[in-house]
Amino acid sequence: MPETASDPRRVLLIEDHPLFCEAMRMALSAELDVEEVHTAASLGAGIETLDAIGEVEAVLLDLNLPDVTGLDGLLRLKAAHPRAPVVVVSALADNRIIANVLAAGAAGFIPKDSSRDVLVQAIRDVLDGDVYTPPSFEPPVPEEGQSSVDESAIARLAQLTPQQHKILDLVCQGRLNKQIAHELSIAETTVKAHITAILRKLHVQSRTQAVLVANKATYADILKS
Repeated sequence: MPETASDPRRVLLIEDHPLFCEAMRMALSAELDVEEVHTAASLGAGIETLDAIGEVEAVLLDLNLPDVTGLDGLLRLKAAHPRAPVVVVSALADNRIIANVLAAGAAGFIPKDSSRDVLVQAIRDVLDGDVYTPPSFEPPVPEEGQSSVDESAIARLAQLTPQQHKILDLVCQGRLNKQIAHELSIAETTVKAHITAILRKLHVQSRTQAVLVANKATYADILKS
């Protein structure tokens, strides 16, 4: 029987900065022998790309995108494609955020200001199955009786479906049920049902409490500042 060609090495880059995106594309193609470098400028477009192309060897994800801010993008991506290895590439290399990124299931964290050589080696490590963190990373020391990362909040958010993540993000933006229904092209009763499920999964009683849980786990407020 004739030998079948192996699948091409695919990487998806979800990044809205054109120059950084092009630099990463060139590095992946030239130095890591990645045959297919797919790009998307938003989380929604990235998820659609994954739906279309199937499995990839890695997803490089910025935390700050037009349609998401904070770890919500990572959580939504993992909910939609749990098997995809996701590496966060961000300018905000805060130890607590890196710890939360790893707790949320990321395969690594690469600071955006890393040199080209460091970026390439970090991605190579991930493609080889390792977890990469910057040398300066030190796991936060927890306060007495507390976890060093917001593992409880992250675990609860990880239970949400992709649609529920979208709705919670809109709730965090202060949208009303009617506005959410219009934006997502669904019935208002469907929005209410999702919000009820979100509150139950997050173990909270109100929309305000749900927003607090989301911000605690995703650091959205920090990333917006």
